[in-house]
Amino acid sequence: MAPLATLPGVGPALARRLTEAVGGDRVLDLLFHLPERYASRIPVSGPAEAPADAEVILRAEVVSLRGARSKSGRPYVEVRAESGGKRLLIRYINGRVEWLQKLLPPGTERLFAGKVKAEGGVHSMMNPLSATGPEGLPLLEPVWPLVKDLRLSQVAKAMAAALALVPDLPEWHDAALLRREGWPSFPAALRAVQAPQEPPSPPTRTRLAYDEALAEQLALALVRRRVRHRPGRPLTGDGHLRDQALAAFGHPLTPAQAHALAEIDTDLAAPARMLRLLQGDVGSGKTLVAVLAMLRAVESGVQAALMAPTELLARQHLRVVARLCVPAGVRVGLLAGSVKGAQRRRVLAGLAEGSVKVVVGTHALFQEGVQFRDLGLAVVDEQHRFGVAQRLMLAEKGDSADMLVMTATPIPRTLLLTQWGEMAVSRLHGKPAGRQPITTTLHGLRQLPEVVAGIARALERGARVYWVCPHVAESESMDIAAAETRFAELTARFGPIVGLAHGRLDPEVREAAIRDFAAGRTRILVATTVIEVGVDVPEATVMVVEHADAFGLAQLHQLRGRVGRGAAASYCMLLYDEGLGQASRERLLILRDTEDGFAIADADFRLRGSGEALGTRQSGAPVFRLGLEEAEAQEGLIIMANRDAALLLEKDPALAGERGRAARLLLRLFGKAEAMGTLRAG
Repeated sequence: MAPLATLPGVGPALARRLTEAVGGDRVLDLLFHLPERYASRIPVSGPAEAPADAEVILRAEVVSLRGARSKSGRPYVEVRAESGGKRLLIRYINGRVEWLQKLLPPGTERLFAGKVKAEGGVHSMMNPLSATGPEGLPLLEPVWPLVKDLRLSQVAKAMAAALALVPDLPEWHDAALLRREGWPSFPAALRAVQAPQEPPSPPTRTRLAYDEALAEQLALALVRRRVRHRPGRPLTGDGHLRDQALAAFGHPLTPAQAHALAEIDTDLAAPARMLRLLQGDVGSGKTLVAVLAMLRAVESGVQAALMAPTELLARQHLRVVARLCVPAGVRVGLLAGSVKGAQRRRVLAGLAEGSVKVVVGTHALFQEGVQFRDLGLAVVDEQHRFGVAQRLMLAEKGDSADMLVMTATPIPRTLLLTQWGEMAVSRLHGKPAGRQPITTTLHGLRQLPEVVAGIARALERGARVYWVCPHVAESESMDIAAAETRFAELTARFGPIVGLAHGRLDPEVREAAIRDFAAGRTRILVATTVIEVGVDVPEATVMVVEHADAFGLAQLHQLRGRVGRGAAASYCMLLYDEGLGQASRERLLILRDTEDGFAIADADFRLRGSGEALGTRQSGAPVFRLGLEEAEAQEGLIIMANRDAALLLEKDPALAGERGRAARLLLRLFGKAEAMGTLRAG
């Protein structure tokens, strides 16, 4: 659609301000910039009729203006007016007399909108809006989010011009659905929300939210269809390597692991390429499942690679991989930044000629000099910490390589349909045998001395302790300052057994601090959320989180999962601000009462909404511009749209019918050009 600057009355400066406010430079971005509320005004004939604390609109004649100062010295302009036979005082704080005299010359009548206050028989209005006629002050006025130097009147004028450009559009929804839900057409819904004559009805808002959800789900369904039809090659195997690995492991698979592995095996044996998400709660045994999948690939005569976001995590995976693969006679290699010289050359040569069957590494795996003899399976851990391009670069190292993605981040069902919608999903519920439950307790910050005393007693028993410092979303530097302050205080109390890890430290220094903690050279690790994923210290049994109310529930669950990884009883102590509101307290009680990460993620979605459901906004997570504020209602629309998109493509795979052609327009409206490319490519 056309740029904002093409609208009448929108020059370059206004276009820049509008672009900043609406998040894009197109007319369509303006049309999708929904009001945050509506100002509803009651017409009254005079100030005496105005209800208390209600927005009213009345006509008044300006009598005089004068500059004045309040008792505190603050300047204002006082306008004396008459309305309905009553005197009305209008005060404009920080107003200029000269400007207001031009706007409100004595002897003229104007409409004023605002709240009337009655004190001692005198009626007054503070900073009201004014206009010469009713078109300038409608009884119902949208209030859009603004930026500096952008006025509502400017947005309203630009919006009116944009709405005038909206043509009649073909309907992409089934007629029966429209009748059942009482939905207007898409253009009518836009006009009802952006230029209302009366408060928009719930069906009107729901219609727009559903349009966006359907565009999202239809785009994902198109991508998913293409992914599932990509040519691959069957990988079967006879299980002999797996049997040897499991014998070395010494424990049987849990029912959840066996079920997930069966789903992966079915995908591996299929002629299409696999793209599957293995979603396992903290400590659910994902790595074991991934290694057994890689051994199935090796049994089939191809190589397998596991990519992790950090070298620390890659080395932790390497220990598990080697423990399982070496007894089975499978050669394993490591490729990471610290692997250099002759060692690196040996690994590269082994990959190229095929003697290294399984490799573990970081992004170094997809660098130009890395060549595989025949890569058949790529496993990516914590995908959200890699870009899509990086993930695909690893897959392209092989000929039709299958892909398995792992994440320990609990993902709400709704986001599984959106952010990971193109993947088949396997979920691991429960924990492997031997893992102990974690006792979670809540403590007000005033109990900090008692918490520190409890830590001292735990240290006497040989415990190792994580101490995570406040999460300040607006400022990483504030996080780090808090961590450094707490590090100094705990060092003063406990001496050199306290370590420090945060995001601004040199990576080698940070990882050395984590290694010292893992080796027991330090016993308390003060950290920011850099330890959230990939730090595996089975001896750590105590987790303290300061200002836990500032974190997302799923993120707290991830942090808690750093303990409880061994056989000893573990504890998580959540410190919260004494002024905690009821809703925030309810969130922490959910964490206290359950260790089920999936239940926590779904609860967090409903309490916080989709944008923050994972604690911080995830890369690639959907941001619904037209979505409903109620997370549960939005979730219902997404699930409904998921089914609708599947049915539409089942009936009309090429989107060539009447509704299909309209759906193509829907995809373009919501910027799903990539999905359209997928459709064209078949």
